[in-house]
Amino acid sequence: MKNTALITGASTGIGRELAFIHAERGGDLVIVARSEDKLQQLKSELESSHGVQVRVLVCDLTDRDAPAQIFQELREEETDVDILINNAGFGGLGKFYQREWADDLAMINLNVVALTELTRLFLPGMVSRGHGRVLNVSSTASLMPGPLQAVYFATKAFVTSLSNALAEELRDTGVTVTALMPGATETEFARVSGMDKTPLFQKTASARRVAEDGYNGMLAGKLDVIAGLSLFQRIQLAFVPLLPKRIVLSETRKMQETN
Repeated sequence: MKNTALITGASTGIGRELAFIHAERGGDLVIVARSEDKLQQLKSELESSHGVQVRVLVCDLTDRDAPAQIFQELREEETDVDILINNAGFGGLGKFYQREWADDLAMINLNVVALTELTRLFLPGMVSRGHGRVLNVSSTASLMPGPLQAVYFATKAFVTSLSNALAEELRDTGVTVTALMPGATETEFARVSGMDKTPLFQKTASARRVAEDGYNGMLAGKLDVIAGLSLFQRIQLAFVPLLPKRIVLSETRKMQETN
């Protein structure tokens, strides 16, 4: 396989669009998600339309053994991963003390633990080969605390912080790490998390637009890519560090209260 990208959460949304973008540019793929039917359909579309090779791996990354199993399987097949795109993730709306702990623990395992472990497993090979790209899909949520999505916002803060630190550690190795920070995006995320009924998701960016911004930013070796925001939203975001934290918390909560 040539110029191989491994994409988690590839069956829908931003991950699916990233798979198309990479295939359009002639790269092979390893696509990972829980839905075998959706992955096989995507594989068929990509191979027939773009003449690339696509490897399907069906797994649940909330399972603690999943990252190591993915790495081991690809190592046994002698498949080098040139681009790692950690896209899989989910959120959940509600007060922390009322939410099911099993749901939030699964969120931490997917958004934080699986992403971190996959990055740790694949980075040494990239460094030894002198080239590689990592794109970690974070969120603009990483830039502030998130009442009513406390764990989700915290996991994304971890992703952005980790990505930026690794980018500096890897300077001059030929390997880059980029954090993609979308705003509200038209994907299944909103419906699954319950955010589709909140003011925040009444206007969303297209998954394709966000994916293109992220992919291009990754190739350029950018630290952060903020995508899918209007000019007004970008101005609002720029003021977040300047405002009293109580005001930020209150306004963030209002944007996440269901109609």
